[in-house]
Amino acid sequence: MEGGNIKIVARNKKARFNYDLSDRYEAGLVLTGTEVKSLRMGKASLGDAYAKITDGEAWLVGCQIQPYPFAHYDNHEPNRSRKLLLHKSELKRLGGKLAEQGYSLIPTALYFKQGRAKVELALARGKKKHDKRATIKKREQEREMARAIKR
Repeated sequence: MEGGNIKIVARNKKARFNYDLSDRYEAGLVLTGTEVKSLRMGKASLGDAYAKITDGEAWLVGCQIQPYPFAHYDNHEPNRSRKLLLHKSELKRLGGKLAEQGYSLIPTALYFKQGRAKVELALARGKKKHDKRATIKKREQEREMARAIKR
């Protein structure tokens, strides 16, 4: 997500806690006009979203974009699947990785870059319960050390 002129609309805060994230990809989104206007208002959620590849195309599933309040009749469906724009080489690489057991494609951020809607995808492997506990323990220890240094 480098570069200038980036406006972040939504983040998936639980992604780092629930998954081990590795490779990151930036993908464009195919959206309708009311979806873009709603995103500009910040009305999006990536909570239960994931991406899948079917028939050589990538799709964002479960991303919720609220209906645009000022559109009277031609509003969009909030939970519809949205097509992702990726290069063919990226799609092939991701298809091979997703075929491996345990990998998922999770959106970590939804943002505007130079006026275009983008989503940051991360190749992820689910964490076990004990890994999540270790993450919490490590975070607590870092906070304690920071407090001790501050005193």
